[in-house]
Amino acid sequence: MKTHAQAVVIGGGVIGCSVLYHLTKLGWSDVVLLERDELTSGSTWHAAANIHGLHDSANISRLQHYTMNLYNSLEEETGQSCGVFQPGSLYLAQTENREHQLKLQAAKAQLYGMNFHEISREEAEEKHPLVNFDGIRCIMWEPDGGNVDPSGVTNAYAVGARQRGAEIHRFTPVTATTQKPDGSWIVETPNGNIETEWVINCAGLWGREVAALAGIEVPLQPTEHQYFVTETIAEIDGMDRRLPSVADRDGEYYLRQEGKGLLIGAYEKDMKFWAEAGTPLDFAHDLFADDLDRIMENVMRAMDRVPVAAEAGIKRVINGPMIWSPDSNVILGPVPELKNYFMVGGIIPGFSQSAGMGLMVSQWIVEGEMQYDMFPWDIARFGLWANDKDFVKAKVEDVYAHRFAIHYPNEERAAGRPVRTRPIYALQKEMGAVFGLNYGWEHPQWFADAPGVEDTNGFTRQNWWGPVGEECKMLRDRAGIIDISNFAKYHVKGPGAEDWLNAVFANRMPKSVGRSCLTPLIGVRGGIAGDATVTRVAEDEFWVISSGMAERYHKRFFDMVPLPEGTTFESHTEAMCGFNVAGPSSRDMLQRMTNHSLATEDMPFMRSAMIDLAGVRCLALRVSFTGDLGWELHCKTEDQEKLYRALLEVGKEFGAGPVGGRALMSMRVEKGYGSWSREYSPEYFPHEVGFAPLCKMDKEFLHKEATAKVMSEPTREELVLIHIDEDAVNASNADATGGEPIRDSKGNPVGRVTSGTYGYTVGMSLALGYVKSGTVKAGDDVEVMVLGQPHKARILHEPPFDPKGEKLRA
Repeated sequence: MKTHAQAVVIGGGVIGCSVLYHLTKLGWSDVVLLERDELTSGSTWHAAANIHGLHDSANISRLQHYTMNLYNSLEEETGQSCGVFQPGSLYLAQTENREHQLKLQAAKAQLYGMNFHEISREEAEEKHPLVNFDGIRCIMWEPDGGNVDPSGVTNAYAVGARQRGAEIHRFTPVTATTQKPDGSWIVETPNGNIETEWVINCAGLWGREVAALAGIEVPLQPTEHQYFVTETIAEIDGMDRRLPSVADRDGEYYLRQEGKGLLIGAYEKDMKFWAEAGTPLDFAHDLFADDLDRIMENVMRAMDRVPVAAEAGIKRVINGPMIWSPDSNVILGPVPELKNYFMVGGIIPGFSQSAGMGLMVSQWIVEGEMQYDMFPWDIARFGLWANDKDFVKAKVEDVYAHRFAIHYPNEERAAGRPVRTRPIYALQKEMGAVFGLNYGWEHPQWFADAPGVEDTNGFTRQNWWGPVGEECKMLRDRAGIIDISNFAKYHVKGPGAEDWLNAVFANRMPKSVGRSCLTPLIGVRGGIAGDATVTRVAEDEFWVISSGMAERYHKRFFDMVPLPEGTTFESHTEAMCGFNVAGPSSRDMLQRMTNHSLATEDMPFMRSAMIDLAGVRCLALRVSFTGDLGWELHCKTEDQEKLYRALLEVGKEFGAGPVGGRALMSMRVEKGYGSWSREYSPEYFPHEVGFAPLCKMDKEFLHKEATAKVMSEPTREELVLIHIDEDAVNASNADATGGEPIRDSKGNPVGRVTSGTYGYTVGMSLALGYVKSGTVKAGDDVEVMVLGQPHKARILHEPPFDPKGEKLRA
């Protein structure tokens, strides 16, 4: 065994072998995989190994599509069979909401060049004559759906990696991972040690234990999961072709042909945890005792759908472990608190995602960043707060039992909450606040007339639609108070503060005390990794306000630039809270609470000051994400309740009150403002989002060379604001929410929505989105595929609210 490698992959399941294979495809041949037992041990060997392409996330769909298409070429390349069966998949909708979901996915498939479309019942019966289609509203067909052989795929990756120089060592458990002062690692095994630049934890069921060797805790929890295979079914035995799989997710089971019988599996409500205290080290190709009674309710629904299954005997039962994250997505990415330690764990649809996951991991390690924005997979979406055992168990129980449930736009699931609350949480709850979760924090999404109201969920307008409109109108007409405590807040102080900030961010830092600037943070490939408001409060002191959900993600970028001697950088997100007070009466309202002049000449737009409001010391910034006249007010957490009560009390006189996050969303889209993780991400370049003027190319900043390169090329896409036709919206009772394809007037796909909402104070259903450059322009008619159906729309020349910024700067 070699003593040095560029990267060491720990874990020989399908994901570890895919990562090793893709590292070699990107040119790293000096790589090693260590497996404690045999390849495929743990969860891989007993997987049902179904493959499908479509997902609610467009980027995950792209990666699943890549994975499905790779298997056949992987066989050709390596000579190792992957056991690929692609007889197609039938997707069934029993409910209106499932029909909406499938039709939206079909529209996305057309946009991304994937094969997924609606077929008639007659066509479906021809493809699968054993299915009873009674009660089905809509049937979609995916010709490439099917399944693979778990051991075959894993070994094909292994063969492909070895052919390019990689080493694989079985029966070689990792006993320690120790980081050296230069950031490299020593990986210890009973067979010798390896020094490596990168450690990649793909240990699956043992991901928690391997992470602990490096002092890391990750929010993962294994469960039991069952499926069974029937004896031979005469109707199948008599066929000369393989039957398509059946995705009847309203029935909460999965079903496909296996041999001459059927394979049926379920995610039952009565789920069962396993290995809560740690995965046994002697576990390998083991299974649990059968417990079919637990899934029988789901199985009966499957038998109603395919009646011949009820007459077949059971050939074998698989009850094996799976390991889950709190949201059922993979936990992937470099651990922000360590150098060169990559985590890949909690993979559920492994054989639909294995190749895409391996590609993304390898791109990040070899090239510094992935080609797609994969924040839904990023380990940084969870802070250290997510390691709370009760939270993890509650979330895993919820996502397992609702594995096939629809994830609706704006949906907030209650399991495991609250995790983190601010001092005014109880007060807001009494006021009727309906909360969302943002990086662990509870924050008000909207305010109901009475406490205890919960969101309803669906693709159409829900119970919050009317109250959110009232909040928007109150703020636009008078004033509103928005809790923005979940914004990330950083304090930079010292003689090198200005130089460090200039070296990190693309814009030039404000020279004068009391001034603020908006600045992009640039990713490795030249895309928008983030945006922030930076305010100079003293000669050597700055405040940085940015996206709260991206705090751990942005740590990676901040750590790329060493702090000058004597300069400090601290997160104050927990130590400070904030409110945005905005609207035409906001100045008069706040002036009642302070002796500091808020007049335009004393505090114009993008200026700041430390002021006392009702006896509470605040950093006041003359900015507002609503696009209206307003201030951001940031105070110490212990002063939050005092300030909030004072704002509410004074606000009564002006007809002002609390406003939630959904109203803020509506108002920022009325103004055409983008938001991180929607309009701004590493996939989009500065000149495509309107940030080119904020990138000062006459100074050095993080990834400037990449910025210059991408901005020297024509834009690939353009960010546009779209007005959707009122008649179409009223007919469907739905607005765009994000992800809907945009088509030109001839029906050709040209882009997709990134944010959608109703603009209550401009009376327009609106969508922000990206369109391919040169396809459509301002004033053109387009179609937005709301609920998967074409809605007439038009690209606007300017935002409908305050297009010249007169109210914002008043």
